[in-house]
Amino acid sequence: MTTHSTHNVAQGSAYVGVQAGSINGDVHNHQYAPPDPSATPQGEFEVGVQYLDRFLLDTARKHIERAVARGYPITTRVQFYRLVAFLSGRTPRQLEAEEWRRLLAIWDAPPDLDEHDEWTLGLRFILRLLNSDDSAVPEAVTEDLESLPLRQRRYVLDHLDGLLEGALGNRLWQKSVAQAQQQRTAGDRLGRAWKFFHPTPIPPRTRPVAPAEFVVADRVKVGIGAALLLLAVGKLSVLLAANGEFGGLIGLYCAAAGLAVFGVGGADRHFRHRRRRAQDSELRPPRRQYSDARPGGFAGKIDRLFTHYFARYRPDKMASAQWLAETAGIRRHLRNEVVDAYREERVNVERVAWLVRYLASDVRNRWNQGTLTAYRQELRVPLRTWLLQITGAIALITGFVWATSAVFSAAVLPGTFWLALMVPAAVAATRAVFRMVAERRRVIADSAHRAAEQFRRREAYDRWVAKLADKPTDIEMATWLECDRKVITDQALQQFQLQPSQVVAHAFLEAPAGSARKRRAEDGPWRYTHYRLLLFLLTKDGVRQIDLELDFRRADHRDTQRLNYRFHAISAVRIDGLALDKPTFHLTLNSGETISVQVTGTDTKPTERNEDPRSITELTVDASGLRQTLHVLEGVAAEGKDWVRLRGEQADDRLAELSRRTSGLLN
Repeated sequence: MTTHSTHNVAQGSAYVGVQAGSINGDVHNHQYAPPDPSATPQGEFEVGVQYLDRFLLDTARKHIERAVARGYPITTRVQFYRLVAFLSGRTPRQLEAEEWRRLLAIWDAPPDLDEHDEWTLGLRFILRLLNSDDSAVPEAVTEDLESLPLRQRRYVLDHLDGLLEGALGNRLWQKSVAQAQQQRTAGDRLGRAWKFFHPTPIPPRTRPVAPAEFVVADRVKVGIGAALLLLAVGKLSVLLAANGEFGGLIGLYCAAAGLAVFGVGGADRHFRHRRRRAQDSELRPPRRQYSDARPGGFAGKIDRLFTHYFARYRPDKMASAQWLAETAGIRRHLRNEVVDAYREERVNVERVAWLVRYLASDVRNRWNQGTLTAYRQELRVPLRTWLLQITGAIALITGFVWATSAVFSAAVLPGTFWLALMVPAAVAATRAVFRMVAERRRVIADSAHRAAEQFRRREAYDRWVAKLADKPTDIEMATWLECDRKVITDQALQQFQLQPSQVVAHAFLEAPAGSARKRRAEDGPWRYTHYRLLLFLLTKDGVRQIDLELDFRRADHRDTQRLNYRFHAISAVRIDGLALDKPTFHLTLNSGETISVQVTGTDTKPTERNEDPRSITELTVDASGLRQTLHVLEGVAAEGKDWVRLRGEQADDRLAELSRRTSGLLN
């Protein structure tokens, strides 16, 4: 009894449009190429097999049958896959008259079954199942199943567990469930499933270092000030030498040397103070506590990522609100850097999430280690700088007083003029030099910081890429989900105290749960982190229904509702929203209760510009089991209990016809 699909349910008459917390953007590129309409029959057949492995049954049947119609040779392998695709997920009672005719037509030109290769063995076993009756011995069928090659045995258990009724059907179902329980967490599902929902991360970027910018005023001050200073020193030197004031001349040169020494130490001190203020400003909370970014835009999404991850990565024993307040400044600084680095290329924000997560954890780690403000210690003015400034200041003052005294003794008026010109020129030029030197050193320091930060971010990026390297394929995701369905169905049978042979038809409807994240492989349906599943089990007495939630990443589920009702209790079954690519299933009971299920979630936008949203919806609907559920419940709603009786009689007659047509192939 293969199970497929699921969904969201409303209690009473309430409507539930299942909200999928979707991730738009980058798509995982697995090994599946999109079907090419001009592909060869062989290529189309292989595409159909790939879809079958992903339990996209309607799509698989379409491609396999189209390949055969286009002339692909019918071998035992082709016939095996045709039968598996045709019968998968359905009991004989669920096949329509046209489907029976197509099933019989498959044997109009049967392949040679005298060989003993793996496909022939598999095909012969399927024929034995179709020709089995109540006289068949379950143990013998089980032995035949165990003797099959592994690949063919898995196909039978994965897809054909609902083909038989009675004791044989119960035995085959037990084998299928046992395999599902083993495969449900195989391949390290619990450690890898979450990776499917993470997009390919984008490489790290850091904000480019702003080039040195010198204001025109500083350039003018340095140029004119230095020129006037040299002119004044030269004139004073001539004046003092002409008047024999050689002591004053020594003082003048001592003052000039002191000014140079003071300038070296002062420039270093000025740079350190300026850089410390700049880095302090990165930690200082912004004056505006609100963001002007659009909530749905890139910057708005980055805002939410920073808030989320900083609240998550916080020091021990510190409340989230306190940590967010403490880090408001650096959070805003880092946020602006990320926005500036990535926003121009319309990058999917989820591809940057790894970087935000790294930055948040890095700030937390530096806080715990006490290194978040380590720059203050690094930028403290060293003793060497203080000594240079003090020594230079002493030499400058001493030499200036000495030279001034000599100038006044030699020539008061011209000396005073040149001294008055020299002092402001020296002050203006020195201050401008401080600022220009600080700007040049800022570029050097920023470049070193950027290189170190880029290296650390690259290491974090490489670690994240390596962690995602074993991301599950879509086949693995589909297999795990199918195993979940079987285990859940088996538990439902136990809850309702039913044997598989008592279920005449079944349907499984699936849809994203409210908290679900989503992602899809190339040419695949949406897969969700959380599902809402709706299971219908039809017996001769009525319908058993279970509504439940599945946490796909943890392979865990919980029931949310169980219902039992007779066939005549179903008032109407319909599907809306097909034209809008948002199909919604509605089941109305005579009591007035309506169960509504929006199968594809609320966001059906493709992740690539050249993708057709309708084809994505078709694949998602195929994976959801909507068509099978609708087909079964529509029949019950229209015919009631007679549907079960008539379908049973028709299935018996048609199986007898199939047995007559194929029994000779088993001799």
